[in-house]
Amino acid sequence: MLKQKLLDEVSARISDVMAASPARDVEKNLKASLAGLLARLDLVTREEFDVQAQVLAQAREQLQALEARLVRLEGDAKP
Repeated sequence: MLKQKLLDEVSARISDVMAASPARDVEKNLKASLAGLLARLDLVTREEFDVQAQVLAQAREQLQALEARLVRLEGDAKP
């Protein structure tokens, strides 16, 4: 129990020191710069990508079904 309390106290002090240090400002600036860079890129979210992948899969299935139907219809039309 004493070890856990000591670890919690040390962790809290380190957090306080980091919050007051220039490293925190550097981290904020870096995050802001990265966010700006990523905003300029033409990226989609994972959710949007997954939705489009599902739409594409459905379109492929429909295309395959139509191609099979066309082959059957052309086969029936031959004398």
